[in-house]
Amino acid sequence: MEGRKLQLAGGSTYVVSLPKRWVTNAGLKAGDTLFLETPADGAVVVRHHAVEKPAVRRKVFHEKGEEAREHLLRKLIGAYVSGFGLIEVRFPSERGPFVRRVAREFCRLVIGPEVIEESRGSLVIQDLSDATELSAEKCLRRMHLTVRAMLEDAILSLKTSASALAHDVAQRDQDVDRLYWMVAKQYHLTQTSSNSGADRTARLAGHSYRLVAKLLERIGDHAERIAGTFSTLTNGKAIDPKLSKDLDEATASAVGILDKAFTALIQGDVDAANEAIDDRAQHQRLIDALSHRAATRKGEELLALGTVVDSLGRTASYAADIAEQAIDLAVLMTPEDT
Repeated sequence: MEGRKLQLAGGSTYVVSLPKRWVTNAGLKAGDTLFLETPADGAVVVRHHAVEKPAVRRKVFHEKGEEAREHLLRKLIGAYVSGFGLIEVRFPSERGPFVRRVAREFCRLVIGPEVIEESRGSLVIQDLSDATELSAEKCLRRMHLTVRAMLEDAILSLKTSASALAHDVAQRDQDVDRLYWMVAKQYHLTQTSSNSGADRTARLAGHSYRLVAKLLERIGDHAERIAGTFSTLTNGKAIDPKLSKDLDEATASAVGILDKAFTALIQGDVDAANEAIDDRAQHQRLIDALSHRAATRKGEELLALGTVVDSLGRTASYAADIAEQAIDLAVLMTPEDT
């Protein structure tokens, strides 16, 4: 590797000379335009021509008249997650209303796709989202804030008998799913990108980010699961004050571990990640106390409270898994000693 000195020109412009052999081989001359990229790993990539956008990948499905709604919807989501920018569905004309209905439902479920072409026997969906506007890290930040709020609101709905709040928690789970699919799609795009130099950081972080997104999505599912016990646990009456206090402590503990783990992931803080993992021991003691209290209940109330306790315990476990991913990623991204 060759070192070159950075110079200051004109009082505000920094200049570095280019290797003469590289300039000659590229056929450049004074006054030509160069193109710079600044990847997230801090490097600067210099090119003598603009990078062409990769060709949009196309996936074609044939709907033969026997497909269930869920089956077609899963295939559309699978194509989206796999990074296909164009998805075409071909079908017999009599199946048109069914396919169009599922296609529009798919477009509402995920971020970016829109139906751009329709005919009697086919339709084309194009992904119009821009990965540079909503990066994987931005998606993870939104997921983190959303699921932590869902957890707190799910417990609050039980304490205050707020049915609208419990319903809202379930609705927000769809937003978490949308963001997870976006992260999964971006992971596949980085793996298939030919621009390996500029995407080095994205490739290294992509796998961890997708795993973390899945863990956050599971936490969102458990918040929805807690909210789903609303009708059984409230039943027109307030929760026992002692139980309410225990739920508050366990929820604060789970959210605290989640916050610490996610901050460690973003900041590459191994010490904070280890603290988050170690905090699970104290959290487990809170869960054990809640389990003993739940054991005094009967029938459906016992089952519902057991669901809440289990979900709070699993939330902390998933948060600890995020902390482990934070350690793995921090170690991976740390420059090697020479």
